[in-house]
Amino acid sequence: MAAAVLHDVEPAIEIDLEPVDSVVVTTLMDNVTDVFMPDQGPARRAAVGAGPWCPAAVMEGGQAPDALLAEHGFSVLVTVAKGGREHRFLFDAGTSPDGVTHNMRHLGIDPSSIEAIICSHGHFDHTTGLDGLIRTLGRVNMPVLIHPHFWRRRRIALPGREPMEIPTTSRRALTEAGFDIIEERQPSFLFGRSVLITGEVARTTGYEPGFPPQQAWLDERWQPDPLVLDDQALIVNVSGRGLVVITGCGHAGVVNIARYARRLCGGEPLYALLGGFHLNGPIFEPLIPRVLDELAAINPGVLVPAHCTGWRAQHAMSARFPAAFVPNSVGSSFHL
Repeated sequence: MAAAVLHDVEPAIEIDLEPVDSVVVTTLMDNVTDVFMPDQGPARRAAVGAGPWCPAAVMEGGQAPDALLAEHGFSVLVTVAKGGREHRFLFDAGTSPDGVTHNMRHLGIDPSSIEAIICSHGHFDHTTGLDGLIRTLGRVNMPVLIHPHFWRRRRIALPGREPMEIPTTSRRALTEAGFDIIEERQPSFLFGRSVLITGEVARTTGYEPGFPPQQAWLDERWQPDPLVLDDQALIVNVSGRGLVVITGCGHAGVVNIARYARRLCGGEPLYALLGGFHLNGPIFEPLIPRVLDELAAINPGVLVPAHCTGWRAQHAMSARFPAAFVPNSVGSSFHL
């Protein structure tokens, strides 16, 4: 399914995003797995004991449950229903080559049912799982939507430590696998006009800093690259409820992303906000009170912080938004 790209859309212009009947967001990879986490609100958890078994010589009978895997990464399957039709999209692909495909097998999800892939940004904890998907599917033949900065060679430079270069996704590998690579800064559509990829998010809060330790190899030298301009989100408008917004790491700033999504969609209410909000660590934790105040003003009905949000921010959100907050775990499906 080719993406429809809005070449003429400027960030301030409203987009006519067509409502859908429902959306299901299934967590294929996150930092946490918890087999005893109960269903809550729109969240349905993977059943305890469900899924395949694996060989285990130390067990009587030689088998043990083949568990869902968690890692410092993120990936969700987005299933959109409209007018009796369903479409499936993969948003991010996790950290390890085979973690997402392993979890898909466990959950009984057919990888060949995926029609397009959206990469929130170029960091390896959101892209490496494409390797396993390629090996599982062979020739892929589907679009992958990215921002042009996705390919940047990058490193992390923390005070008192040697800079650490992080892996960069190979353009040649994706091209040879058969992906139709679509690079856009501007918003673009999937499934007609029913799924919107934000492209580059407008930075308007003034206090959400991106990712200050990041540098990029530009003009034959390492230069500061704190904004992570390739950070993009996915938006669906659920009929009668409002916008579902999915973030990867939220490097653009979760408040910036939520505001931008509503701005693009003519001020529609924010029904659900899911994904990584990047509020962990000493750079970001001081921002938590202000971010929560801003989110309170936006008033999401469902709030699912994941991945890089951090435990302090999650704890604060659970206390501030007890009705909206839903913890995530690998295998959870959110019926929205």
